[in-house]
Amino acid sequence: MASNSIVSLLKAYYVPLILFFLAIVFQLFVIPTSYPPSHYDVLGIKRYSSVEEVEEAYEKLSSQWKSGVDDSITNDFIKIQYAFELLTNPIWKRDYDMFGIDEQLHVLEKFKGQDEERFLKVELPLLETYSSDNADHPSNVLSNENFQSTIGHSVAWLVQVYSSGSKRSAQFSNNWKRIVNLLDGVGRTGMVELGEVQLAAYLAERKPTGQPFFRQGLPSLVAFPPACRSADCVVRYHGDLSVDAVTDWFSTDILGLPRILYYSKEILGQKFIASSGHHKVKVISFSRTGERAPPFLRQAARDYWAYASFAFVLWKEEESSFWWDTFEVESAPAIVFMKDPGVKPVVVHGTFNNSSFLDIMERNKQQDLPQLRSLTSLELGCDSRGYSRAGKETTTWYCVILAGRHSPELGKMRETIRRIQDVLLNEWGPTAKPAAVALKEKRLTFTWLDGEAQKKYCFFYINSESSYETCGPRRDLSDVPEMVIVRYKRNFTQEERKVEKKPKSIWDAFEEDNDDLASQLVAKYNGSGDIPQIIDWVSQIIEDGDSRDLPFFRTKTPELIPEDADPIWSRGAQSVVSTSKGMKQRIRNIMTNIYDWMGDPRIGPILLLGASLSFGSIWFHRNQSSKASQSSETTQSSEPSMETQQESSQKSNVEQGSSILHYG
Repeated sequence: MASNSIVSLLKAYYVPLILFFLAIVFQLFVIPTSYPPSHYDVLGIKRYSSVEEVEEAYEKLSSQWKSGVDDSITNDFIKIQYAFELLTNPIWKRDYDMFGIDEQLHVLEKFKGQDEERFLKVELPLLETYSSDNADHPSNVLSNENFQSTIGHSVAWLVQVYSSGSKRSAQFSNNWKRIVNLLDGVGRTGMVELGEVQLAAYLAERKPTGQPFFRQGLPSLVAFPPACRSADCVVRYHGDLSVDAVTDWFSTDILGLPRILYYSKEILGQKFIASSGHHKVKVISFSRTGERAPPFLRQAARDYWAYASFAFVLWKEEESSFWWDTFEVESAPAIVFMKDPGVKPVVVHGTFNNSSFLDIMERNKQQDLPQLRSLTSLELGCDSRGYSRAGKETTTWYCVILAGRHSPELGKMRETIRRIQDVLLNEWGPTAKPAAVALKEKRLTFTWLDGEAQKKYCFFYINSESSYETCGPRRDLSDVPEMVIVRYKRNFTQEERKVEKKPKSIWDAFEEDNDDLASQLVAKYNGSGDIPQIIDWVSQIIEDGDSRDLPFFRTKTPELIPEDADPIWSRGAQSVVSTSKGMKQRIRNIMTNIYDWMGDPRIGPILLLGASLSFGSIWFHRNQSSKASQSSETTQSSEPSMETQQESSQKSNVEQGSSILHYG
C-alpha cells in the first residue's frame, strides 16, 4: 500500500518535479557555463570598476604572490595579469564592458596546466596591442550624426563595425579595402568604430537580457538592403571574411544579382555561345584566380541582359595557345566581346573597375550591325513612334532594314551591310555623299531584322509574292534576304494640332492611339549585292527624300515581339533566398534563439517559480477532491440510520394502532 501511495504521488506531482529538476540543473550547470567569472571577479572587484580601482586591486594581489603568502594567488597569476592588462587598456576595457569583446582568450588557454617554474619565465606583457588606422580607408566613416541622413536611400549599404584596438579588425583591413573597391558603383560602404557607442549598440545583436553583443566578434558586417532605414530589416553576415565570400554574399543575398558561370574550353561553344541568343553580344571574361565575378560585372550582366550574355573562363597556361587561336587572347585577365558572325572579336586585356568596364560595355553592347528589336527600335531611330538618333528636332531620317531568316545568305548580306557602313564612315565617292552625310549626322541607321521571329513586322514592310522566302517560318530550302529603306518624317504642326484637339468620343481616342507620329515611305531594293550599287541606291533615296515634299501619311506599324520576355537570371536567381536556403535560415535562426535563451539567467528562477505554482495548484486540487470524497462518504453513512429511524417509527405507530383496536 505504501509503494502504491508513493507511485500515485509521483504521478500527480511529476510536472513540478521535472520543472524543479530543470531549474536546479540550469542554475548549477548552464548558468556557470554561460556566465563564467569575469575579469573583474578575478581581481575581486565589482564589475565596471574604474581603471584606478583595477590598478589598486592588482597591486594588492601582486604583493601577496610576491611575498608567497597565498599559493592560490600564485597559481592564478596568469589570470590576474591578463585581467589587469585588459582592464587598464581604455579601448579594450570599453569593448569588454559594453559588448563583452575579449579577443585574446587564447593566451589563457596556452598557460593551462603549466607548473610554477614556467610562470616565472612568462614574458610580460601578455597581451599584444593593435591599432587600426582607418584614415586612408576609401569608405565612409559613419557617426551618430550622419547615420540617419546617409543610410536608407535606394542604394544598398555594407557597414563594418570595428574597434581600433581589435587584432581581427586590423587583420581584416586589407580585405576591406578590396571589398570597398569591388563594390564601387554597386553599393555603398561605411565603417562604425565602437567608440560611437550608441550607433554600435544599435547595429549589434541583443541578448534576451538586452545586452548588446556581436555573435562572431569583430569585425562585424551588417548590410542595409535598398530603402532599409531601421535595424529590423538589416542582414548580418555570419560567414568567412574572405573577399570572395563577402562580395558574393552581398551581391547575391542583398542585391539579388545574377551569378556568372564558369565554362571550360570543351563546353564554352555548346553551352554558352550556341545557346545564347543570336541578337546578343557574348561577353567572355578570363580569370587567373577562379574567383567569382566581381559585383560590378554581375550588375552589368543584369543591366545589359537584353544586349549581352556573360560567361567566365579560368585561364590555364597549357590552354593559352587554344585561346590565342580562337579569340587572340594573350593572357588573363581579359575580356572578349563576340559580336556579329564572322566579325573579329574585340579583346581588352587588363583589370577593370566599375567605371572603366561600363565605358567599354557601352561601346560594345550592340553588334556591329545592330538587330532591330522591341528593345532597340527607339534607340536605333527605326520606330515611327519615336525620334531620330539625331534628336527630337530632326524632321526626316532613314532606316535601312535587312530582313531574313537565320541562314548563310543572311550572314553574307549582314557582312555586306557592315562593309557599306565602313565605306560611308571612311572613304566614299561623290555619289555616296548624301548617304555618308546622313550617317554622320545620325539620320541614317543600318539594321537587320529576324524575319522568322518578327514575321508580322517583316510582312508589313516586304509585301510581295515572295515574302515567304524572307518572312515567317521556313517552308522550303530557299532563304532570300530582302533589304528596304524606310523614310520617316514628322509633321510637327500635325502633332501640335493633335495635342490641342480633344477626342469627341472613345472611338476617336482609340483611332488616334493607333496612329504613329511619323509618316513612313518604304522602298525595296531589287538590285544585286554589289556594294557600290547599294550605296548609290541608298544615296538616291535620301537625296529624293530630303528634297521632295511628299504627302504626310501615317499608319499603324505592327508591334515587335520581345525576344526575351524574362531574363534567365529572373527565372532562376531573382529570388534572393531559395526555398531550401530560406528553410535553412529559419532553422538556424530558431536554433540561435534557443541558444540565446539558454543563457538567460532568468530562466532558472522562472522554472523554479513554475515548479512552485504547479506544486501548489496540484496540492490544492488534490486537497479539494479529498475533502469532497470525505463529505460524500459521511453523507452516505448517515442515510441508513435515517431509514432505520423511519422504520422503527412506523413500527411503533402500527403497534399503537393495533392495541387501540384490541381495546375497543
